[in-house]
Amino acid sequence: MDLNKLYSYKRTGKKSISVSADPRSEFQRDFDRIIFSSAFRRLQNKTQVFPLPGSVFVHNRLTHSLEVASVGRSLGSLVGQVIYNRFKNDLSEESRDFYRYSLNDVIASASLCHDIGNPAFGHSGEDAIASYFKKDAHGIRPQFSNEEWNDLVNFEGNANAIRVLTQQQNGKSEGGLLLTYSTLSAIAKYPCESVAKDKSFIHRKKFGFFQAEKETFRDVAEETRMVKLGDNPLIYQRHPFVWLVEAADDICYHIIDFEDAHRLGIVEHTECLETLKNLVLQFDDRHKIETTLNGITDKNAKISYLRAKSISALTMRTKEVYENNIEEFLNGRFTKSLLDVINEETGALNGIVEFSVKNIYNNRNVVEIENAGYNVMYELLSHFIPPILTHKGSREKSDDKAIKLLPPAFNYEGDTPYKRVLGVVDYISGMTDNYATDLYKRIKGIEIGMKI
Repeated sequence: MDLNKLYSYKRTGKKSISVSADPRSEFQRDFDRIIFSSAFRRLQNKTQVFPLPGSVFVHNRLTHSLEVASVGRSLGSLVGQVIYNRFKNDLSEESRDFYRYSLNDVIASASLCHDIGNPAFGHSGEDAIASYFKKDAHGIRPQFSNEEWNDLVNFEGNANAIRVLTQQQNGKSEGGLLLTYSTLSAIAKYPCESVAKDKSFIHRKKFGFFQAEKETFRDVAEETRMVKLGDNPLIYQRHPFVWLVEAADDICYHIIDFEDAHRLGIVEHTECLETLKNLVLQFDDRHKIETTLNGITDKNAKISYLRAKSISALTMRTKEVYENNIEEFLNGRFTKSLLDVINEETGALNGIVEFSVKNIYNNRNVVEIENAGYNVMYELLSHFIPPILTHKGSREKSDDKAIKLLPPAFNYEGDTPYKRVLGVVDYISGMTDNYATDLYKRIKGIEIGMKI
């Protein structure tokens, strides 16, 4: 694989490559565009794991994404230096600068927006959207091609991220956020269309783009030299940068979800401390760690220290695994996530994973909210999808009223059934937990009155 061609300054919505006179690099501009986007801001009210926790501060999708971007930036710097050191004789002058000074911005930008396509209420929101179409209570299946229907019954936040970042909504500019192809290729964990989904392959466990964005994705993949595995259905190998974004996400959610559970009292202090300490001691000096912990008296501060040491240790070990297997990563042929490799070597994460599955992700309060969120999202789809697919001359007054609630940016009346439905899904999947809940209450008559 030619390292000089893995990155590109080309942007969605632009016919040609043009480098701005802006003092920021093209990839720093990506980061800033994401930060200032409304889709990113909405992440502050989207569930990470623990929704609506009251007075105890825990992470939402926005704070999680900022932390993933921080870890991603570190990984980009570390791996960029590895690539420069090992391959500098094969690199152009421009590429030497890219890997030393800009890869970190690409990984940070991709990390920042890796969850931007996730709907309200986390994975239960995804499940609600997919289940609505699987159940097909209104018999709409004949209006869609096989490929289009697969997109809907397998709705996926990763594919939706590509749509959120690249699509042209009604009344808005072409190319979405106008991000570089480098950043877009770095978030494509599953670079295939929905009909190619196959859980036996790491890069096909889910899918990475809807039919509506298929040609955009093809252009991104070809420009950044992703290895094509098939054209019908369209499948690529992962881009080499994707593994770093995935690792940054995995590092953060494993450690931070555990810390949040401690703050909420779901995991007892001593158990949390010992579990994190055992992880850190896989990579660090026992005397140094014990001495520092003995000098800290605040319980939360002890956990915060171990959280920081855990993230640092896993980041450095991730860099080492990438460096040791760099040819496989560059060719997209690696078959496991970086964190899986580390855990197989050390067992460092076993305690956290086992506790999290049993006591965090299946905690009663979490499950109750997931059930409620599922119902909210399902009912919102039921309110908007049938009317938007009903011919104007056949609509009831209630159908017209429902469509009036659909903002113009999401109303694709007159277009194909697939695009009309995607408009509704765009609207509902982009909602925050609070907005979706409030709208559900109002249209169901649970809460009546003017909202200013």
